[in-house]
Amino acid sequence: MRVKFRKYSWQLAPGHIRDIRQRVFVEEQNVPPELEWDDTDEIADHYLAVLPDNTPVGVARLFSTLGETGHIGRMAILPGFRGRGIGEALLHHLISEAAGHFDELRLSAQEHAISFYQRSGFHVCSSPYDDAGIPHVDMRCLSPELVACEIDQRTAPMILGEDSETWLFSNEHHMVSLMDSMVGQAGQRLWLYDRFLDHDLYDRHRFRELVSALARMHRLSDIRLLIHDDKPLVKRRHQLVELMRRLPSRIELRLVNDDYPVDDQPFLLADRSGVLYRHDFYKPEGFAKFSDGGRVKLLGENFQRMWDTGRSSLELRELPL
Repeated sequence: MRVKFRKYSWQLAPGHIRDIRQRVFVEEQNVPPELEWDDTDEIADHYLAVLPDNTPVGVARLFSTLGETGHIGRMAILPGFRGRGIGEALLHHLISEAAGHFDELRLSAQEHAISFYQRSGFHVCSSPYDDAGIPHVDMRCLSPELVACEIDQRTAPMILGEDSETWLFSNEHHMVSLMDSMVGQAGQRLWLYDRFLDHDLYDRHRFRELVSALARMHRLSDIRLLIHDDKPLVKRRHQLVELMRRLPSRIELRLVNDDYPVDDQPFLLADRSGVLYRHDFYKPEGFAKFSDGGRVKLLGENFQRMWDTGRSSLELRELPL
């Protein structure tokens, strides 16, 4: 179904936006009015979906926190127009609007709608919780720019264990986006093999927070960093090293033993299905696959062999906290 989208500030928004939210959230879902109408409306952009004859059928809002993370909310489609792809088209429009402005998109999803958002590149990032008497989960998209370009060509884009398509990258920006999206979904295992822990790639606040969340998520979290050279880590404080030394039972680093055969290409493995593979240690070129158990198994065996013959870094162990 063809649908158009119009954007408004709250001050200039037509009554249709309030009417649709009132009907769907307050009347249909019994959300208390004092929760539905909040101060965020004043700072958000509001979107109205209309049919070619200008019939209003759906709404949503988009706002940011500190200009870094975009938040999608208050998505609602009128009952008589559901099941026609309008909600998905509206969500795709919001992602496209946000791409290039935000490195991350977040939303609070009702539990029954999780698969709807997963089809557009969002993954669950919280435990279930109650909001206005309705079970919800937090979801996020860590690569809105890449998802916006591919959203109509892929099923469950960048969902770990679901998206079997290959994502090619040839620059650092795209590589980092894919890597963060994969690490952010790992539930237990993260194995990383590289020449060294390049500061531009791995010494970033968001990457540290994603690794930290994984390390604290599960008592059996298995995070291994396997590198050839630890000298850059000794010369300059690295966020992953600090995290590793605070969580020694969850994160471990070893140095490759060059006397044994080693791989010539770096890679990252997430759980049993995700792989990010580079063709060269010194270039941000390669591919990512979010569901490739066969390749992950093969690379995991190679990683384990190199890990078993590796050694601890005495220099890092002697650094003060």
